[in-house]
Amino acid sequence: MGLVFEQIKTEGLAQLSYLVGDDSAGVAAIIDPRRDVDIYLEKARVAGVRITHIIETHIHADFVSGSHELQARIGAKICGGKSLDYQFELQQLTQGDEIELGKVKLQVLHTPGHTPEHITLQVFDAQQGEQPFGIFTGDTLFNLDVGRPDLSGTGTEKELASKLYHSLFDVLVPLGDRVEVYPCHGAGSACGKSIGDRAQSTIGNERIFSDAFQKRSEAEFIDWILGDLPEAPRYYFRLKKVNAQGAKVTGCVPTLQPLSPADFQAAMEDENTLVIDTRSMLAFGGGHIPGAINIGFGSSFTNWIGWIIDADKKLLLVTEDTHDVTLVTDYLYRIGYDNLFGYLRNGMSSWSKAGLPLQHLGEWSVHELNEHLEQVTVLDVRSDSEYAKGRIPGAKHIYVPHLEENFEKLDKTQAIATYCGSGYRASIAASLLEKNGFENVINIPGSWSAWKTAGLPVEQ
Repeated sequence: MGLVFEQIKTEGLAQLSYLVGDDSAGVAAIIDPRRDVDIYLEKARVAGVRITHIIETHIHADFVSGSHELQARIGAKICGGKSLDYQFELQQLTQGDEIELGKVKLQVLHTPGHTPEHITLQVFDAQQGEQPFGIFTGDTLFNLDVGRPDLSGTGTEKELASKLYHSLFDVLVPLGDRVEVYPCHGAGSACGKSIGDRAQSTIGNERIFSDAFQKRSEAEFIDWILGDLPEAPRYYFRLKKVNAQGAKVTGCVPTLQPLSPADFQAAMEDENTLVIDTRSMLAFGGGHIPGAINIGFGSSFTNWIGWIIDADKKLLLVTEDTHDVTLVTDYLYRIGYDNLFGYLRNGMSSWSKAGLPLQHLGEWSVHELNEHLEQVTVLDVRSDSEYAKGRIPGAKHIYVPHLEENFEKLDKTQAIATYCGSGYRASIAASLLEKNGFENVINIPGSWSAWKTAGLPVEQ
């Protein structure tokens, strides 16, 4: 009996939250909870502990915090760093503050950089001596990466990068190489430049292997961390506001209603409604509802729907099968998409059996594209950095999140072939073009990866 410690990974967000406490005292804390909180209540029940504290290491940008949802269920205290940005009542923690959980103790370190109010929590276990065995680093320190300092608003980047430097080298490194690191994110999150695959690490491991800990002056570190930062997903700035205000309590993840083809079609007539087809690019290309946007369900689904689709739109969903409906709904709920109208019952088979209109998207292999380069506009929808490293000869470039604001740069009567790294983003782009009146759109499955594998010409 003693230390209770569990890491909870949230699929679709690459997000990590924690249950930590002491089962002999029957108390625990939840650190950085996601919005669908049943998992924490179940794990606390199994461990035989009562959740007394809900702790946010910072104001999150990439998912809706579950702090208020959890508090509404159990009445526990919400705690976080000291900031005027919080617009709800919480216990604001400062350097040196402690939270006692039986023989387990959490001690606060102020580690600004990713955000101004950011805190790291040292965790002590009386059975393991008087030194901390680990730290909950939130978005300050990840495996092989550190938190990006550009999400708090224009003009604060250099100041926060400087603070991040001191948080890393003056606060965390002196704790010692053996101290275990428990971050808020793993690989796949855009809260860092390129987060590593491991869900935990040690300070020593990061000092040896992470590029962030190479020997640099403060000025050199600032140039490094701010250089080549990928563009932050658009929805991050919306969710920071949501979490600073305190996310509304819903009680549960919504249950999405099945709609007949006729009801689905009728719901589409609302001009504020969008159809999101979550099937694979090949299935979408074979036949889809006219005007549907293809954002395939998978590990990057939340990132791209958050970047492309406004949260105030009413969403109708098309999925591969009924099982996917629950998963898609969970993913959308976690990033604050609450305006879900329903899903197409029995999927596209019911639509086609009802004799309703189908739209088809052209699909070419890279060899077919190479044969027709002179007859089409080739559109590269990868990021700026990807495009700069090599591209299909003659390709135009518009990064897919900025496509809708740049339609005027393209000819609606010209055949357009879209490509990205694998075809996933290219299918998003192709569906957006189709929806907005482009007459002849072709997606390239395999895209840049297949082009290079086939040894076809590359323009630098």
